[in-house]
Amino acid sequence: MFRRKAFSLLKTIPLMSDPLNLASKFIHPVIASHGHLCHRTSVDYRKAQDSPGSAGGQTISAPQTKVMAKEELPGVLILDIGGTHGVLEDLAALLKKHFCLITMKEFLESKREMGKKIQSIFVFECRPTIDRELLESLPNLKVIGNSGVGVDHLDLKTIASFGVKVTNTPHAVADSTADIGMALMLASARRLVEGCQIAVSPDTKHFAVDWLGVEVTQATLGIIGMGSIGYKVAQRARAFHMRILYHNRNRRKEEEEAVGAHYCEKMEDLLQQSDFVMLVVNLTPETHKLIGKKELGLMKPTATLINISRGAVIDQDALVEALQNKIVRAAALDVTYPEPLPRDHPLLRLNNIIITPHIGTATVQALRMMAEEAIANMLAVLNGQPIPSEVFPK
Repeated sequence: MFRRKAFSLLKTIPLMSDPLNLASKFIHPVIASHGHLCHRTSVDYRKAQDSPGSAGGQTISAPQTKVMAKEELPGVLILDIGGTHGVLEDLAALLKKHFCLITMKEFLESKREMGKKIQSIFVFECRPTIDRELLESLPNLKVIGNSGVGVDHLDLKTIASFGVKVTNTPHAVADSTADIGMALMLASARRLVEGCQIAVSPDTKHFAVDWLGVEVTQATLGIIGMGSIGYKVAQRARAFHMRILYHNRNRRKEEEEAVGAHYCEKMEDLLQQSDFVMLVVNLTPETHKLIGKKELGLMKPTATLINISRGAVIDQDALVEALQNKIVRAAALDVTYPEPLPRDHPLLRLNNIIITPHIGTATVQALRMMAEEAIANMLAVLNGQPIPSEVFPK
């Protein structure tokens, strides 16, 4: 819902058009004839574009490619266009420049014919569901382009067994997700949600002088997961003169030196020292309920837990108990399990928690960049070119 409202502004808000626009970082030659359904007229792509800040650190230029008249476009399967769960219409327009869009309804109405045309699947908001039955129905499928970083909704091993590649969009989401992490930390520290409620309440006669929050500046931030998003969080935290700790499977010396972070080989050390603990990990069997009763008990009673990864990374029952008994000061979550939580869930009745509706990437710019990166990934696979963001099964 929030993504749809934001993206409806696309027609009135100018998107980035400078050379650093993510679209120019993933320039591929227009694909040759792969599909069997849609056609487009001749277009001449002769203007090379340079991207000084591409993900791989290299300049990528668009080759001079002439698109022949009546060029056939490869089929891409999507759940739907618009509606409650379909691809946003503006994103569908981007896809149509390079693919012939086939909705799930169209596919199901003519599986044999449509199944042969589909060479890629665009996954938006974890839809459509990719299962073995669907994979068996798509003999020419080559790539699944996931719009977003997390791929816990995809069975990577099963997909790989069909010879299909999976891609995601880590570069497009890093800034917006890091921003929401900082926003949650600041809002929780200064009790902004509670403060807003007090300020607008018709019952408020005066503001209490003992209504206090805690400082973010010069506090200790513990980041669990120093990937691209975790690093972006650290960059922002540095501006607040925070002491930055991080725990990661592998030490990231270059990143820690750039932001002045300190590596904690043991997560327990980070939990014990941090005023704010931010979770920025992928959901895997190893990270499922990574933070439970034991880990919460190691945190300071004045500490705040922030989750911008996946809901299932936290044992939510343990979190309820910790918040109720003041084991930790507060929590701020952009993700829960499930989403949304049942309306009678105990987390919703606590006043020392902030919960937002998974809006880490819910900005006009981020959604467009995610679509652009996903498109670039899918085109790379179909063209047999190096894939900017491939995800491999473990």
